[in-house]
Amino acid sequence: MKRLVGNAVFTALLGMTTLGASAGMSQAQAATVRDNVPSTYVVVSGDTLWDISGRFLREPWLWPEVWRANPQIKNPHLIYPGDRISLYYENGEPRLRLERGQGGVVKLSPSIRKIPKREAVPPIPLEKISAFLTDHRVVKPEEIEGVPYIVAGDDTRLISGAGDTIYARGQWGSYDTYSVYRKGDRYVDPDTQEFLGLEMVSIGDVKLERQEGDIGVMRVLSSNREILNGDLLLPADGGAITTSFQPQPPAEDTGGIILAAPDGLRNIGRNDIVALNRGSREGIEPGYVFGVERRGETIEDPVTGESITLPGEEGGLLMVFRIYEKVSYALVMQAGRPLSVGDKLLEPNG
Repeated sequence: MKRLVGNAVFTALLGMTTLGASAGMSQAQAATVRDNVPSTYVVVSGDTLWDISGRFLREPWLWPEVWRANPQIKNPHLIYPGDRISLYYENGEPRLRLERGQGGVVKLSPSIRKIPKREAVPPIPLEKISAFLTDHRVVKPEEIEGVPYIVAGDDTRLISGAGDTIYARGQWGSYDTYSVYRKGDRYVDPDTQEFLGLEMVSIGDVKLERQEGDIGVMRVLSSNREILNGDLLLPADGGAITTSFQPQPPAEDTGGIILAAPDGLRNIGRNDIVALNRGSREGIEPGYVFGVERRGETIEDPVTGESITLPGEEGGLLMVFRIYEKVSYALVMQAGRPLSVGDKLLEPNG
């Protein structure tokens, strides 16, 4: 399963610096050029590094391999709208050069630099995953035992929104602001039946105004949908959120499947988000790229009448962006055909 990437860095920017290459990644995989590769490409607003690299490479996650990878280079050159990227060969290996400004030529180098988020081209469409970085979390049942829950709104209304007063009941801690969550999917491994976690979806934020016994009087600060009786109150998610990614195949075979499509999609396509039944326990890290094998169709044998399942086929690519202990979220980067819950995770072809 091992397909290792060199010491290059794939830069993601939300006002943050890039991540360094993972330890132990010493063997480089050669990138291959697409058949219909352009000689040059001018970067436009809305591009991502993944999309740009996909114009040149069969394996977009190997973008760093066509940089002039040199860990001694200290001056980075990130990519901006208006930059011109062109393909050339060095010792028979494909390389990319970048032309910027007054015709200056810059060879792309993996380095670290802080760049305003409004300028740099991100690695993936960050707007597609922003809600899952901030508004979704996966918890264990014991993490929500005894937490406060909504019991009523103004004039005992069942639905509340921003600016309203609501009432909650439960065990109160030292917090005065809470996020309102609603229970989502229960993640259960379909093979082992192990409970992997409970999805929680953020509804809004509230502030505790005063408390009488176990009843709290709260003001709704913001909401992205109606707050209902029974919704739970939790402190803000204190887990680490990564917004910089170094795309790379996993270091070993982790197995796994697409566990769920949190938006309830039946046909999963490019830029959709999926939950995987693998997490930090299995060594999954943000930036891991998986191939997906679509499940083969089950048909009836025309001769024997038996039900048989046809072999699976290559379906697309995923990149992991959020990790929990037993579950992770990934963004579908490519999908030749619709993917489905239950499709297998594989090493990405390259």
